[in-house]
Amino acid sequence: MEILHELLINLANIAITLFELIGVIIIIISGVKGVIGYLRNDPLTRLNLAKGMAMGLEFKLGSEILRTVIVHKFSEIVIVGAIVILRAALTFIIHWEIKNEEPELEEHMEKVEHTSTGYKFKPMELAHSLKPNRYRRMD
Repeated sequence: MEILHELLINLANIAITLFELIGVIIIIISGVKGVIGYLRNDPLTRLNLAKGMAMGLEFKLGSEILRTVIVHKFSEIVIVGAIVILRAALTFIIHWEIKNEEPELEEHMEKVEHTSTGYKFKPMELAHSLKPNRYRRMD
């Protein structure tokens, strides 16, 4: 029975490390792509960055849930629980941002499609319309 317990702890530690590593790599790659997209004024930058961060946080959240398997003290459980709640809240906020950003982006992409059918926008007018409106009402 002791061997099985040690095997479980070792397997959980390996999985935790692997999930943490994958999450960090995804967040780093998304951040680099975000900087490149920002420098190129890509209108999809915010959406892609948010999706990458959400995916990275999902892996990190999975590692924290696995960590609950190997904790032994109540104080460790409280710390892991707080981390899980924090990461879950961050993931929720990022998914909310993605949900609100996608319809807005689709609306702007329809404007771009109209340019190919004869309705023209000035490039700066289109660029300004893609900037986030920080004062819009959020429902």
